[in-house]
Amino acid sequence: MQKKLTWTLLTLLCVSMLAVAASAAPTTELHIAKIASDGVTVINETTVDYRWMEENLPVLGDGVTHYYHQGPVFEGDKWDPLETTNFKDRGAVKGTDIRDLAELVGGAEPGDEIMVRAADGYHVEFTYQNVYEPDSRQGPMGICWYNGAETGAGERQGTGYVPDYYTGMRLVFFADNSTNEEGLHVYGNWDMHETLPESAQHFYDLYPSTGGLTVKWVDEIRVYTDGFTGERGALAGSLNTPEGTTEPAETPLSLVVTLTAALGAAALHARRGA
Repeated sequence: MQKKLTWTLLTLLCVSMLAVAASAAPTTELHIAKIASDGVTVINETTVDYRWMEENLPVLGDGVTHYYHQGPVFEGDKWDPLETTNFKDRGAVKGTDIRDLAELVGGAEPGDEIMVRAADGYHVEFTYQNVYEPDSRQGPMGICWYNGAETGAGERQGTGYVPDYYTGMRLVFFADNSTNEEGLHVYGNWDMHETLPESAQHFYDLYPSTGGLTVKWVDEIRVYTDGFTGERGALAGSLNTPEGTTEPAETPLSLVVTLTAALGAAALHARRGA
């Protein structure tokens, strides 16, 4: 009886993990919507995929130049103004400016905010100024659908177009190299301090980290007229419109193999103990 219960629990665990993985996988299209000041009414919306974006809108990045964010700095000045440590290489990415995407549904005006939402519901919001008039040390904000080079360390990202670029589509800041002594394109923690309002800054516990702004698996851009009034950094559901729904992302093959092996091992264990 106990072994049967163990097998049942393992099965349920694996099924649950597969369900989570279905939303934690590469995205290939974006739903873009402009929301009225009531925070609910959709004024205009459209859906585009990465192929359409590359062919019809200006492209950020060249697929060769690497762009970096910065993780938390635990020793010394946590803001690390000289950008000396814990760089997060987001790859040699190419993508589409959020500004150009917002324009597809009527654009934004001062006082509006633009949300970038991931397939799992996590979201971040930025002001009109940061999207439409970014400081060069911040750079344009791009939704990236191509990575030309694997970083070789840290997070594995995949190369090529999504879904082979399996952390895409991803938000990346295309910062210039004016504040980095090595000439790297880094959107550092002090850059964030100087260019983003406090409401949009990201912290790991009490430590600033621009790495936390690079949302993975982006599937939606929303323009909120007069600003976003919901809970920031929380999970947000889809807008539940026919144009806004996307096909479920495929579960990564490596996870399927791992879970299949786990189920097989559990089955073997159950048989041996029968």
